Amino acid sequence: MRAGPSPRAPLPRIPLSDPDLSEEELAAVDSVLRSPEISAGALVDEWENAFAAWVGRKHAVAVGSGAIGLCLGLRALGIGVGDRVILSGYSWHQVGEAVALCGAEPRFVDIDYWSGAIAPERAAEAAREGARAILAGNTLGHPASWRELERLAEEQGLLLLEDATESIGSRYGDRMTGRFGRLAVFDFSQPGALVCGEGGMVVTDDEELAAGVRYGRSRSREERFSGIATMMPSLHAGPSNLTAALGLVQLRRIGGILERRRLVEAWYFQQMKSFEGIKDPYIAPEAGEVHWFLYPVHLGTRFTRSSRDAILEDLAQAEIEASAYCQPMHLQGYAIENGWRKGRLPVTEKVADRSIVLPFHAHLTEEQIAFIVKTLKDSSVNVGAGAAIYL
Repeated sequence: MRAGPSPRAPLPRIPLSDPDLSEEELAAVDSVLRSPEISAGALVDEWENAFAAWVGRKHAVAVGSGAIGLCLGLRALGIGVGDRVILSGYSWHQVGEAVALCGAEPRFVDIDYWSGAIAPERAAEAAREGARAILAGNTLGHPASWRELERLAEEQGLLLLEDATESIGSRYGDRMTGRFGRLAVFDFSQPGALVCGEGGMVVTDDEELAAGVRYGRSRSREERFSGIATMMPSLHAGPSNLTAALGLVQLRRIGGILERRRLVEAWYFQQMKSFEGIKDPYIAPEAGEVHWFLYPVHLGTRFTRSSRDAILEDLAQAEIEASAYCQPMHLQGYAIENGWRKGRLPVTEKVADRSIVLPFHAHLTEEQIAFIVKTLKDSSVNVGAGAAIYL
């Protein structure tokens, strides 16, 4: 007899993320569930049009996830076996895996110490070794150095792509993130500001590229017997009307969601000022606006990776969900199997070993943030013998 599922661990008292959903989202989902069409349909088209208009792009293609969207985008650009894609090693593992799944070689490079985004000078060094594209992300919400990256891509004849998942609402100068490169990819799973359960979006100004992504994603009913449309194998990787219903309401409410998260950020800053030697969260002069993905804390150099882990354990014991950010992509199993080793990206490794992300969402209260920061401070003093921490 097969055993039943294991009981779930209880949720922490203060979770890392908690989607900002209202009665409006519940009503939208209920309406779809009562309709005759809950799979992909007209609501997906409406969501794509609304999102493209919000970002300021001509085309948007909704997909099952950001990783799938990146795979489809690379495939539509003709990037695959034998091609190299330059990207930061400091991000979620799904990004590098999406490149590898397309048959291309992820060429990881080091990051800027302050912003955490890909370092243009390191990308330039990698480009001289040969590459087809640069994929740059806006790490934890802080925009990458897009002016330098655009110049590099033009000089080297490289495709420039953007992972905008972590930077909903952020701006580089007066341009919203998601408006850089031949295409940009978003993912709408937790812990972002705009959450649809799962799902993603590929945005571009290139009509032919958008069509390639769309054909690779799925077939419409009208195209199922078309000899032309079925020349390219489809992944059947589109979202449902349920996802689109959530996305449409979240998009209409995004201004208020971001405003509330900005208030949470201000509460964190007020509490963090009690640390000796604390510095303001870094924002580059060219970053017009930064909306954090999660709230980042960087421990001082006197801390080690093991002391970082001890602090995370203390937070967990206090029922505060926090996390390291991140396990560098070049140290993931598939990368190690392909020759990557510790020491190849020293800045990435140094920052990753001392980085913590704290709960960051619209449901946090000022009292909860005071408790989080006090717990963090007490733990850091005990673990680090009084060493300061730096944002």
